[in-house]
Amino acid sequence: MKYNHSKGELTTKTYNRDEIEASVGNIYKSVSIIAKRANQINAELKDELAERLKDFETFQDTLEDVFENKEQIELSKLYESLPKPHAIAVQEWLEGKIYHRDTEDSPE
Repeated sequence: MKYNHSKGELTTKTYNRDEIEASVGNIYKSVSIIAKRANQINAELKDELAERLKDFETFQDTLEDVFENKEQIELSKLYESLPKPHAIAVQEWLEGKIYHRDTEDSPE
């Protein structure tokens, strides 16, 4: 699954607390949901990067044959320059793109 990296902003931004807690009514639950989504995004990005770096793997046992691969370096720099997972998760939360449900509420 390819992930769209352009969802979050690269800048530091102050968010309105009321906007963040609006959908659940509790800032702590909101932050918890955002943190869980950020962990999911981080895992997706890590898996995607590992998959793309497989093309550059070499199976050499000696350190003498180590060389720099410019494409691999550029790919790594690209991933380092992407928005951080928490910034993407906050943006998704504010846009209403994160599905959540409270498991403590029992259906009666």
